[in-house]
Amino acid sequence: MVTALAIVVFAVAYLLIATERVPKTAAALGGAGIVLAAGVVGSDEAFYSHDTGVDWDVIFLLLGMMIIVGILRRTGVFEFTAIWAVKRAKGSPLRVMVLLVLLTATASAFLDNVTTVLLIAPVTLLVCDRLGINPVPFLIAEVFASNIGGAATLIGDPPNIIIGSRGGLTFNDFLVHLTPIVVVEVAVFALVLRWLFRGSFDADPKRIAEVMTLDEREAIRDKRLLVKCGVVLALVFAGFIGHSVFHLDPSVVALLGAGILVLVSGSRPKDYLAAVEWETLLFFAGLFIMIGALVHTGVIGHLARLAADATGGHALLAVMLILVVSAVLSGVIDNIPYVATMSPLVAGLVADLPDPGQGQALWWALALGADFGGNLTAVGASANVVMLGIAAREGTPITFWEFTRKGAVVTLITVALAAPYLWLRYFVLA
Repeated sequence: MVTALAIVVFAVAYLLIATERVPKTAAALGGAGIVLAAGVVGSDEAFYSHDTGVDWDVIFLLLGMMIIVGILRRTGVFEFTAIWAVKRAKGSPLRVMVLLVLLTATASAFLDNVTTVLLIAPVTLLVCDRLGINPVPFLIAEVFASNIGGAATLIGDPPNIIIGSRGGLTFNDFLVHLTPIVVVEVAVFALVLRWLFRGSFDADPKRIAEVMTLDEREAIRDKRLLVKCGVVLALVFAGFIGHSVFHLDPSVVALLGAGILVLVSGSRPKDYLAAVEWETLLFFAGLFIMIGALVHTGVIGHLARLAADATGGHALLAVMLILVVSAVLSGVIDNIPYVATMSPLVAGLVADLPDPGQGQALWWALALGADFGGNLTAVGASANVVMLGIAAREGTPITFWEFTRKGAVVTLITVALAAPYLWLRYFVLA
């Protein structure tokens, strides 16, 4: 009974989010309230469990970075970067998109995807405002690039950290095995931008000419604050990259950075708290609780076991099935609980395979499927939800289906490229 209720509540809430009949935050919190009130999960499972509860690391990572970005915005550095990007692209909206996509994908390999999106979105909005073009295609393209680029390294995306821990894989393992295909994926994605977002690159020549005459250095409004922000951001990025050495989770690093920057900048609470996307944080909390109910009742585990059992011990079939199933399921539910549930099953499959190389390919299939599948729908990855929240706040809302139509195409392309890579590298050339 409780299993059926968890499925129904999630399905109804997901339908409401997809059709936008009610605000997505209301749908997520309403669904979370129902599963809590009905006893599908208790407060311990919802608020304190690492497996079935709210992922507070994600929530507080978002909170800390939103505060940092809010203070950084006051320096004028986003305007500086926007003007610089337009001038380097010679005013071409397509070249601007390609440049921002490449920057986003590269940054996402070394920073959390959400952090990258929070930093790149303000620049994008200013660029599009300067050129007088619709920012929505640019924002969507950057989220796709973030999810693709995040697959390249151990620290690029939270699922990779889980996979590295469960599979005994190092930073260098990810660098050697996943970075090559991610570089290819990003290059192909950059090439299809013109087709994928056709009709989105018409800018007013007068607006372009105006931007080309601007001096980006004049956009900096507070140099002293910029220096303070730069120092704090450098420390935060160092903390992100070296979190395994410092034994500090990214959420702790972000909160420490936010606290230090608030102190050294002398910011008032009403200023830095105004930059926090509270609706986005509440949406995440509700979504985590509903997904946690599916994990708690065994729904996610059952689906994962079905996928694992269907392989019948055939290594290549297992790799391809894990890749495809992970892409689909990670596009519907958050990829963090999915990977956490799937990892023990993959570990079991790896142990049963006689060839260690083919066994390791199962981990790479899980990582690529979960990361690339995040592009499938508007709620497939944390970065997607954050970007939609930013767009809505800035008065340029992105609908669920507007995102998902493009996301389905991008997921198909990336998975289609990943499949032959895994086959060739681990079954043909090995």
